Amino acid sequence: MTSTSNPRDLRAELESLTTEAFRPDLADIDRLPTLEIARLMNGEDATVPAAVAARLPAIAAAIDAIADRMARGGRLIYAGAGTAGRLGVLDASECPPTFNTDPEQVVGLIAGGPAAMVTSVEGAEDSAELARADLDALALTSADTVVGISASGRTPYAIAAVEHARRQSALTVGLACNADSALAAAAEHGIEIVVGPELLTGSTRLKAGTAQKLVLNMLSTITMIRLGKTYGNLMVDVRASNEKLRARSRRIVALATGAPDEEIERALAATDGEVKNAILTLLADVDGPTAARLLEESDGHLRAALAAAPR
Repeated sequence: MTSTSNPRDLRAELESLTTEAFRPDLADIDRLPTLEIARLMNGEDATVPAAVAARLPAIAAAIDAIADRMARGGRLIYAGAGTAGRLGVLDASECPPTFNTDPEQVVGLIAGGPAAMVTSVEGAEDSAELARADLDALALTSADTVVGISASGRTPYAIAAVEHARRQSALTVGLACNADSALAAAAEHGIEIVVGPELLTGSTRLKAGTAQKLVLNMLSTITMIRLGKTYGNLMVDVRASNEKLRARSRRIVALATGAPDEEIERALAATDGEVKNAILTLLADVDGPTAARLLEESDGHLRAALAAAPR
């Protein structure tokens, strides 16, 4: 059993959580001037990076494990309810335009489905059965990773997702904002970012949500760096789907190669707009098909492809 169903027991459980703690010193916050409330909130937010820093070794270990699975064709799957679920869906949705990943490579599951992105779905976060069904619909494999996200660390949907994924031999990560959480205990890699009581009692979209966003940024971004989706700090796998991104693509090629504009345009034209390929044609002085072959043989790692290019 991942949670208690008795209302009195549930209240006691919530009162024991740091994220639900009441701050008596803020009991008169609604009487303060707006600027003072803003200062208080900003001060609270400023404590979040230090809480994340305290868990960097656990975060790094999780990333290395995720990257190893994804290098073998696995997927990164986030599962959460409410704010936590929305943050997972957000991070997943930003991977295709940023890293040119297949939309099915990084997936965000939210309890209650897409409708839960904008409205509360009654009882969804309490349903372990729903978590199992959502994961079964993805046909999990041992190469996949499931990251359960829950500020409290007790959300049945997130815990059940991790437990079910573990039974399927998938890698599991539990991201919570309370110490000694059931979610972290259920996962192979437990990451607990303890940010303390919220400015508004129990409003975990605040510091807890910020902490989760920071960690999810790390999980996806550093995993993609490990997978060769960048060249230095340049997003060489960016998908040029609009004018801004097309301009960014040209700028990335320029920063990576120092080539003049006309050569950059020719290189992008010769590689169907693929930034990584265009850079390789310019730096290694090879044609488009050769660049594509070298990158395929190097599993998409530009540095490795450059090292393998004919001299």
